[in-house]
Amino acid sequence: MSLTILGVAVVLGIGLLGWVRLAPSAPGTWHVDPLDATGTGRPNEVFVLPEGGDRQAPVFDLSASELARRVDDMAAGRPRTSRLAGSPETGMMTYVQRSRWIGFPDYVTVRVLPRGDDAATLAIWSRSRFGHSDMGVNAARVDRWLAALAR
Repeated sequence: MSLTILGVAVVLGIGLLGWVRLAPSAPGTWHVDPLDATGTGRPNEVFVLPEGGDRQAPVFDLSASELARRVDDMAAGRPRTSRLAGSPETGMMTYVQRSRWIGFPDYVTVRVLPRGDDAATLAIWSRSRFGHSDMGVNAARVDRWLAALAR
């Protein structure tokens, strides 16, 4: 009896891990403008906005199109990260970055906002798909991404 329960638990655990890694990511669900997003209020998300938000968005001495290309190049160079929707040409991109071991997906939407001809800023919404707390993973990711863009 106890071996049967253990076997069922193992099969369910493997199935859950497979579902987390293979669950489809619908662009219509995750590609949401950070300026229009209401957020979940959970500690597993972070907003970077020109005004308000969890972090103040920096202003870059780059055109909006150049900043969008840099964001996309930087994100493409991150481990386990792929673009889900959008493009630098549209000025809004959503990326999926998965955790190393289990493959939990986090979604990062970046919108580039022009500030004149030679300056631009960002709106970023980084959030987890599963769980309630992420132990600061999304906030740390946003800080790393902003630091990489500032270089």
